[in-house]
Amino acid sequence: MSSSVQLFRDQKYHELKGQCIQQGRLFEDPEFPASDESLFYQRAPPKKVEWKRPKDLCEEPHLFVNGISSHDLHQGSLGNCWFVAACSCLALRESLWQQVIPDFEEQEWDSKKPEKYAGIFRFRFWCFGKWTEVVVDDLLPTIDGKLIYCHSNVKNEFWSALLEKAYAKLAGSYEALDGGSAADAIVDFTGAVAESIDLVQGKYSEIISEQMKLFEDLLKVHKRGGLISCFITDSSGSANEVETAMGLIIGHAYSVTAIRKLHLGERLTFSFKAEKLFMIRLRNPWGKREWNGAWSDNSEEWKKVSNAERKSLGLTIENDGEFWMTFEDWCKNFTDVDICRIVNTSYFSIHKTWEKKMMHGAWAKSSEPLLNRCGGCFDNKTFLQNPQYIFDVKKMEDKVLVSLQQEDRRRYKKEGKGENIIIGFEIFKVEDNRSYRLHKLTVQERVATSPYINTRTVFLKRILKQGRYVLIPTTYLPGITTKFILRLFTDVPSKLRELTDDKPKMTCWSLLCGYPRRITQIKIHSAEGLQKQDRSGGADPYVLVKCENQKVRSPVQHDTTSAVFNTQVIFYRKNIDSPVIVQVWNSNILCDQFLGQALLAASPSDPKEQTLQLRGRGSQEADEVPGHITVKVFSSDDLVEL
Repeated sequence: MSSSVQLFRDQKYHELKGQCIQQGRLFEDPEFPASDESLFYQRAPPKKVEWKRPKDLCEEPHLFVNGISSHDLHQGSLGNCWFVAACSCLALRESLWQQVIPDFEEQEWDSKKPEKYAGIFRFRFWCFGKWTEVVVDDLLPTIDGKLIYCHSNVKNEFWSALLEKAYAKLAGSYEALDGGSAADAIVDFTGAVAESIDLVQGKYSEIISEQMKLFEDLLKVHKRGGLISCFITDSSGSANEVETAMGLIIGHAYSVTAIRKLHLGERLTFSFKAEKLFMIRLRNPWGKREWNGAWSDNSEEWKKVSNAERKSLGLTIENDGEFWMTFEDWCKNFTDVDICRIVNTSYFSIHKTWEKKMMHGAWAKSSEPLLNRCGGCFDNKTFLQNPQYIFDVKKMEDKVLVSLQQEDRRRYKKEGKGENIIIGFEIFKVEDNRSYRLHKLTVQERVATSPYINTRTVFLKRILKQGRYVLIPTTYLPGITTKFILRLFTDVPSKLRELTDDKPKMTCWSLLCGYPRRITQIKIHSAEGLQKQDRSGGADPYVLVKCENQKVRSPVQHDTTSAVFNTQVIFYRKNIDSPVIVQVWNSNILCDQFLGQALLAASPSDPKEQTLQLRGRGSQEADEVPGHITVKVFSSDDLVEL
């Protein structure tokens, strides 16, 4: 077994299977017994449930019959269409389901070697950042000799029923799977990054440009192995599982099984003289009941499509729960979509490769403000009393993907605490040399806010400019404690790490060399009226900020004598009588030119906003040179104030 896989309840599959074969008995799982407590935590069974093994339900049981397919599944009596939709998505990707069902050939029933069967199976799920192996026996709940939960449309195929049993064991019971999210299950199957989009709020049915952007995004996700599901929420509060006039089921998760651009009309040698259609194919986990609008299985529209094109699309005129619709109709009829991206971190890929960093963290309570880590969202005074993570964007700008996932709360359903907590996060552009926690927001720039929502995962995509950032994950309300994982994907390494210290540590070295007495934050907003440096009348300025033995340099602004920098710096100062020096330089290939400087006393009583004349090198009285800089300065003798 790979050392990166952890064992659920410390059950070792090969060891348990070996013991059973040696003793000539079938495995019965003591950790998830064949009893009502594994089925329910609240309600009573409708009829007497009997637990039966596959060999008691059919002649020749198999994990798979003719391979694995999204058509294998039927929902059963549990309200977990979302789980079945996730399984349908999983079945489309061989590399993904083989991770969830490891060594499937070894686990398969073998009629030639019946002595190898021991009634034990294993599955793997991505639990909170780690692949976890779950062992189950094959005693399955039945009423009147029929499986009551997820099952295959082929009587002797059992992969879906056994996978569901392992997932129920992880959640604490089958009932804990009642009402959930397809995105959560897909993340548990794959370790994907989940994003939920509200199609109504985003006005995707009205704004065609947004609709096209979404189509291209979903097409890319699907092509690159991602999994997509969608559903309809009814704002009027009608009961779930009600059928609309168009044949779609409210409150019901559908899996997306294909996304295509379809060309109608004549195909010419070099171009299409044709209508282009954006199409999406869905599957209802019930295995029946389909969309009856345009492009439904028996609709007139398919007459415009050649037999060859129909064949390549895999069109079947059966009530099998799978159907096509136009993307426009999909945006009009569905309200929510869950996108699960398989983010590529392989260096040996033709597609874009992402750098990934993952951190485990927790919102934890303390009466001491500097130690408290559950301060609530941005609207709370205690907002900065949350975990803080720092990262760098090294390129001029970089696309950043952030995923914040709270721990799975289904196991707490028995105690009545199974609901997800409302979570989200904020991102701030901070001082380029910050390495301690934020205590007050002054010069920092709030650049991104995630949605705040009670889903297990919150996702955000943003393009960020070069610089240093602090990401603050929060619960919506203060004082709520739970664990989370934070995943950050960037184009180049981000050095994501948690900020744990509030100020520089006092060491023996501090006694010899001195300990900081003042903290100073500076934001250099702009430099204007600089001396022209080239024939076109421009310059390539940057600022260099010096304090004691530290230097921070801004990026170069090209071809301008009036540059906006918005560069932030922070210094912990031992010698408070020594000024902070802000120099402006012109960038050159051979040798940079000094354009002027300003000295800042930066004492707590100084005005916060200052415009300073540039001078030559030397003291405050040095000769004036062309240009001035605009700065914001904050100083405090309390090192944990800023």
